[in-house]
Amino acid sequence: MTEETPGFDEQQPDVPSGATSDDAEPKAAAPGTPGTPEKGAAAPAGDTDRTAGLTAQLDQVRTALGERTADLQRLQAEYQNYRRRVERDRVTVKEIATASLLSELLPVLDDIGRAREHEELVGGFKSVAESLETVAAKLGLQQFGKEGEPFDPTIHEALMHSYAPDVTETTCVAILQPGYRLGERTIRPARVAVAEPQPGAQPVKADAAEGAEAAEAAKGTDADDRESGGPDEG
Repeated sequence: MTEETPGFDEQQPDVPSGATSDDAEPKAAAPGTPGTPEKGAAAPAGDTDRTAGLTAQLDQVRTALGERTADLQRLQAEYQNYRRRVERDRVTVKEIATASLLSELLPVLDDIGRAREHEELVGGFKSVAESLETVAAKLGLQQFGKEGEPFDPTIHEALMHSYAPDVTETTCVAILQPGYRLGERTIRPARVAVAEPQPGAQPVKADAAEGAEAAEAAKGTDADDRESGGPDEG
């Protein structure tokens, strides 16, 4: 009997006929074989195109971001201008409304002023009148117009005209109705009587001044003569 060696009958891998066992194993591709990148070779053209495309997209995004930022800054500036304009209009409307209300109260204030001049502002009427004047002052109402101040056509309304020798310019000599203003806004001009210098009064005053100076000089000369014993006699 023949003794069988263990493992002798195990099947070997099939090898095609005519091929050696070396052919069954994959061979490493030789350098330079098409389809095999060599070490240190340049990147494919596809990667370069992709990088260029990404760079172009990044530039577009940056441009769009700059445009949106400029739009946002412009909108913010327009909004700030709008807020300032609305605030200015609100203040203007408030001033107009206040001026309209105070204009209706001016005749009442005129009556209070006349009553005070005639010493008729007494009792409860005096308390009410003073309270009304206080409220008007808190709203910003200011009275103007005094005797002796130069006439200003922007704030004065001349109702009477005369000539006076003691004025050197057109002057308010009487306040017929006081003027009122609210801030820089004139609600009512002061109604006044004005006086102008008399025609030719200025030269007469100048001659009088010269005559007075000459008289003073003559007095000084006489005093010197008396101190020196008088003029020499011939």
